[in-house]
Amino acid sequence: MTDAVVRCAIYTRKSSEEGLSQAFNSLHAQREACEAYIASQATMGWRALPDQYDDGGHSGGGMNRPALRRLLAEVRADRLDVVVVYKVDRLTRSLADFARLIEALEANNVALVSVTQAFNTTSSMGKLTLNVLLSFAQFERDITGERIRDKVAASKARGMWMGGFLPLGYDPPAGKDGRGGGG
Repeated sequence: MTDAVVRCAIYTRKSSEEGLSQAFNSLHAQREACEAYIASQATMGWRALPDQYDDGGHSGGGMNRPALRRLLAEVRADRLDVVVVYKVDRLTRSLADFARLIEALEANNVALVSVTQAFNTTSSMGKLTLNVLLSFAQFERDITGERIRDKVAASKARGMWMGGFLPLGYDPPAGKDGRGGGG
């Protein structure tokens, strides 16, 4: 067993607020998995820090999240050694943001570990794997956006009202299919 303590911060995120008030939700499940992983590394000196960095109801598409900002402040203040996440896409879904996060972690000698994706950023192979996985997460996000835009465009082409403000002189749509009367 090593005498050196490796300070581990756990970061969790859930995009929607749905279910956050439940006694056990996605954030709790992510935390438990991360705590179990850290416990499995106890012989290497790993210890979970008591502070919780949980961003419930925040998208991974940007970095303006309260817990992420606090976590990065801790990184800059040299108060931790490893950031542990359940999956990389919990940290970010943007390749550009990921690059900025990795740069900030590396500048402060902080490693990133994903417990469900067996790698960390202490090796070049781990860094490559992270970038590939994040590229797929970004691809999935882009494809989802394209599907939504295509569905809205097709619905509008069929004369279906897709929400929003009605033009002056028009009545709200009638019927369940969203087809409304004109003005």
